[in-house]
Amino acid sequence: MSKTKYKKQWQKSLDEYIMAVSWSINGDLAIASARGEVMVKRTKNDAVETLLDASETNEHPVGCVAFSPQGELLAVGTLDGKLRVWQVNPEVNLVEMFEFPKQWIENVHWHPSQPILAFSFGHYVQVWDAQNNQIIATLPFPDSSVLDLQWHPTGEYLAMAGNGGIHIWTASDWDEDPFIAEMQGACSKIGWSGDGNYLAGNCFDNSVWIWCWENLETWHLSGFGGKIRNITWSTSSADFAPLLAISCFNGVILWKKAEDDNDGWASLPLQAHDGIIESLMFHPQDFSFVSADDEGVLFFWNENRSIQQRFIIENDGFSAIAWHPDGTKLVAGSRHGKVIIWQQQEEKKGKGFA
Repeated sequence: MSKTKYKKQWQKSLDEYIMAVSWSINGDLAIASARGEVMVKRTKNDAVETLLDASETNEHPVGCVAFSPQGELLAVGTLDGKLRVWQVNPEVNLVEMFEFPKQWIENVHWHPSQPILAFSFGHYVQVWDAQNNQIIATLPFPDSSVLDLQWHPTGEYLAMAGNGGIHIWTASDWDEDPFIAEMQGACSKIGWSGDGNYLAGNCFDNSVWIWCWENLETWHLSGFGGKIRNITWSTSSADFAPLLAISCFNGVILWKKAEDDNDGWASLPLQAHDGIIESLMFHPQDFSFVSADDEGVLFFWNENRSIQQRFIIENDGFSAIAWHPDGTKLVAGSRHGKVIIWQQQEEKKGKGFA
């Protein structure tokens, strides 16, 4: 009989839909709601601090939260056009606030190793150096609002998605024109593989493109039955490339690269959900992953693509998930304001015979 690997450790309820959750490298947890609240749960004593309440945002939703690489700073973007950055360690202090009237702050992403923040508002992305408190770049996206934003794992490049494809800027020279990975439509989800060799992006024609960053070889994955909601890469490489997981409606499709580029990527559909999958994420250390749907069902999948555990929240649906950086905890937020943390359990080994 299989042993439980993850066990519910902590739970809290907020008043509204959980928009975003994010862990720091130190284990602090940021929680953001559609009512304009931001709370931080401390890893050391489980204390929960309110950084932002609904009165300060006029109940505008919080679109995104992200900790800096060392965990000292927390960036919060709200749909009232404000970007707030707090120092959260060693003490809490609001260090900067940017205001963009009539714009939504929907994407905030820190450089993977430096205190440099990229954030989007409308047709632009700005890059802010927190150490020197200086905007070092303002990057346009002429054809639409910026729909997604991600740093390359090395921090050498910044990719931004929108209508017509993906623009990729070089961080060492922001004045250089970006490389444009073109699409016949809008791209709303992008993801760099953990090794930085591949970039995947969805297209509104219900397909996914993959670029090999080394030689710009491209592959077009099609045949999806509807909107692509999630794109996530495994951290580890599977033979010839990391695994790519994509969700569409209630299905997960795993993609594995063939040895020969000309043979492309093989697909493995996995069907277990009844509801629409809202969140999908690989474990940070292995090929296991988690999927969560809008009917309140969350599956832990093992490395053999089998369901290891199932958790259900009644009369609710999941809206956001995030792995702790070391993979020992998973947090999930729900549409009705629940926040749940599961902790990995150590499996006890049986005693051998003397």
